Amino acid sequence: MNARLNAPAAAVRGTRKRIRENSLLAQTAIHLFFIAACAACLIPLILVTIVSFTDERSILANGYSFLPEAFSLDAYRYLLADSGRLLHAYGISILVTVAGTLASLLISSLLAYPLSRRDFAQRHLLAFFVFFTILFNGGLVPWYLVYTNLFHLKDTLLALLVPNLLMNGFYILIMRTFFSNSIPGSLIESAQIDGAGEWRTFFRIVFPLSLPVLATIGLFTTLGYWNDWFNSLVFIYDNRLISLQYLMTKTLLSIQFLQSNTQNSNVGKLLSEMPTETVRMAMAIVGIGPIVLAYPFFQKYLVKGLTVGAVKG
Repeated sequence: MNARLNAPAAAVRGTRKRIRENSLLAQTAIHLFFIAACAACLIPLILVTIVSFTDERSILANGYSFLPEAFSLDAYRYLLADSGRLLHAYGISILVTVAGTLASLLISSLLAYPLSRRDFAQRHLLAFFVFFTILFNGGLVPWYLVYTNLFHLKDTLLALLVPNLLMNGFYILIMRTFFSNSIPGSLIESAQIDGAGEWRTFFRIVFPLSLPVLATIGLFTTLGYWNDWFNSLVFIYDNRLISLQYLMTKTLLSIQFLQSNTQNSNVGKLLSEMPTETVRMAMAIVGIGPIVLAYPFFQKYLVKGLTVGAVKG
């Protein structure tokens, strides 16, 4: 009798043991996968940083290496030779990024919130217009003519803020879904019963509860503004208004131009003294610095904002 009673208990213990073993294997596999993914992201960044501090002649002779033969700051000296212009471009990029991100979040949320309200009769029509902008655009030439001839944005800071970056239909739809799924309708009704108007309801109740999606969209918008160089190329002719990324692009193009004209003896001598390979890596480090520092502040909201805002349409 005891043997019959102990048999099921032993089977249960064996099943639990196998479950624990399988769970441990699964956790180990997941950890190894994410370690490999992190290494795939970090190793190129580490290599770029090391190469930027490597002597140019060592790079030309031995290629890229994690253990450089000679240490050199020539690439950074080359970039800082005109430090005033570099710092000015930094200031332009920081100003445009901060102002553009704040303006984009405010305007996008003010459009997404009405689209999430079921008592707003025209929400489907406006949502269609937002979605339509994701699928189609007017083309490059009409886009340029509208901003230069109609809005007169050429050689202004607004040319770095508005075109292509200020509003994004995909981000608006994400915000709308977040507002629909995460802000209880009863909370809005309670605010209305207490006498709160639409503006007060949005800024005092909805806006503070939307930090996850705002931080997520804010991070993507920040990256878009910081990495943008195309608007400077198209709309800006005044060198005092160019962004950091466009300044880096011009520097890289100048180096490529010199490399393509090595038949000139003077150019060849200048090119031999110029850190061409390492300066590319130094530009990458200089360009990503502020974003790397800003990312940890957004990180805790990133996953929550994406998952909650993308449950259903």
